[in-house]
Amino acid sequence: MPGAINHPLFARFYTVLARLAEPAGTAEHRQELLAGMEGRAVEVGSGAGTNFVHYPTTVTEVIAVEPESYLRDRSRAAAVGAPVPVSVKDGSAADLPIEDGWADVVVFSLVLCSVADPATALAEARRVLRPGGQLRFYEHVRAASPERARLQDRVDRVWPYFAGGCHCNRDTPRAIVAGGFDIEHLRRFDLRLGWAVAPVAPHVIGTAVPRPR
Repeated sequence: MPGAINHPLFARFYTVLARLAEPAGTAEHRQELLAGMEGRAVEVGSGAGTNFVHYPTTVTEVIAVEPESYLRDRSRAAAVGAPVPVSVKDGSAADLPIEDGWADVVVFSLVLCSVADPATALAEARRVLRPGGQLRFYEHVRAASPERARLQDRVDRVWPYFAGGCHCNRDTPRAIVAGGFDIEHLRRFDLRLGWAVAPVAPHVIGTAVPRPR
C-alpha cells in the first residue's frame, strides 16, 4: 500500500517500551488525553493499541489507522479487549481511509514526531473531522528551554535512524496552529523514563479545534 511503513526492529522495541511505560506514568497521560470524549473517533498511528483500554464508554466507535504491519497486528489484538468498538485499518496519516467529516474527535498520540509531513497529517485530520469536532494530542515535543532545544537539534541528526523515523525536536503545538487549529488547552510536562530517552522527555497534552475555513 502507498505510504506503508516497515520498521520491524523498532516496532518490537516500541511495543515493549509502551507496555513498560504505562505504570511509569503514561497510563495516566493516556487517560487524560481521552477523558470526556464522545461519539466517533479516529486514532492516527495507533501503534500497539496501547490507548484502546483507556477510551471512555461514551465513545461509540474508534477507527484506528496504523501503517506499520507489526504494530497494526498488535493494535488488532489490543482491540479485542477494548471497552469500545475498535476497527484497525491499514493506512497512512497522509491519506486516511476515512470519509470527510466522519469523526467527532481525531487523536494523535506519540505520532506527529514520526510522520513524514506533519502539515499533511494535520490537513487530513481537519478533513475527517466534522464541523465543531476536536483534535486531541499527546506528543513529545521541542523543549521550551533554548539550551535543551539546541541539544535536541544535535541529537536529531541521528535519532530518527534508531527510532523508526521519530524526530525529537519538533515544535508540534506550533505545527498544529499552522495547520489551521486553535489550541483550547495545552499542558507541558517532562516524562523522564531514563537517560536513554532524555531527548524526548518534554511532552504536551492538549486539545484543539479547527478554525473556520
